[in-house]
Amino acid sequence: MTILYVIVPIAILLVLFFVTLFLWAVKREQFDDLETPAHRILLDDWNKI
Repeated sequence: MTILYVIVPIAILLVLFFVTLFLWAVKREQFDDLETPAHRILLDDWNKI
Protein backbone atom coordinates (compact mmCIF):
# COMPACT_ATOMS: atom_id res chain seq x y z
CA MET A 1 0.00 0.00 0.00
CA THR A 2 2.84 2.41 0.71
CA ILE A 3 4.10 2.04 -2.86
CA LEU A 4 1.00 3.95 -3.94
CA TYR A 5 2.33 6.99 -2.11
CA VAL A 6 5.28 6.92 -4.50
CA ILE A 7 3.65 5.76 -7.74
CA VAL A 8 0.61 8.06 -7.75
CA PRO A 9 2.60 11.34 -7.51
CA ILE A 10 5.04 10.10 -10.17
CA ALA A 11 2.10 9.26 -12.43
CA ILE A 12 0.55 12.68 -11.87
CA LEU A 13 3.86 14.41 -12.64
CA LEU A 14 4.26 12.39 -15.85
CA VAL A 15 0.74 13.25 -16.98
CA LEU A 16 1.32 16.94 -16.28
CA PHE A 17 4.62 16.80 -18.17
CA PHE A 18 3.08 15.23 -21.28
CA VAL A 19 0.05 17.52 -21.22
CA THR A 20 2.41 20.49 -21.01
CA LEU A 21 4.44 19.18 -23.94
CA PHE A 22 1.29 18.66 -26.00
CA LEU A 23 -0.04 22.13 -25.25
CA TRP A 24 3.35 23.63 -26.09
CA ALA A 25 3.37 21.83 -29.44
CA VAL A 26 -0.16 23.02 -30.22
CA LYS A 27 0.76 26.59 -29.30
CA ARG A 28 3.83 26.43 -31.57
CA GLU A 29 1.52 25.25 -34.42
CA GLN A 30 3.20 21.86 -34.84
CA PHE A 31 -0.07 20.14 -35.78
CA ASP A 32 -1.58 22.71 -38.14
CA ASP A 33 -0.71 21.14 -41.50
CA LEU A 34 -0.01 17.42 -41.48
CA GLU A 35 -0.49 16.67 -45.20
CA THR A 36 1.62 19.24 -47.04
CA PRO A 37 5.04 17.93 -45.88
CA ALA A 38 4.13 14.45 -47.09
CA HIS A 39 3.07 15.79 -50.49
CA ARG A 40 6.11 18.05 -50.72
CA ILE A 41 8.41 15.02 -50.61
CA LEU A 42 6.68 13.58 -53.67
CA LEU A 43 6.57 16.88 -55.57
CA ASP A 44 10.23 17.84 -55.07
CA ASP A 45 11.43 15.18 -57.51
CA TRP A 46 9.08 16.35 -60.25
CA ASN A 47 10.31 19.93 -59.98
CA LYS A 48 13.94 18.88 -60.62
CA ILE A 49 13.22 17.12 -63.93
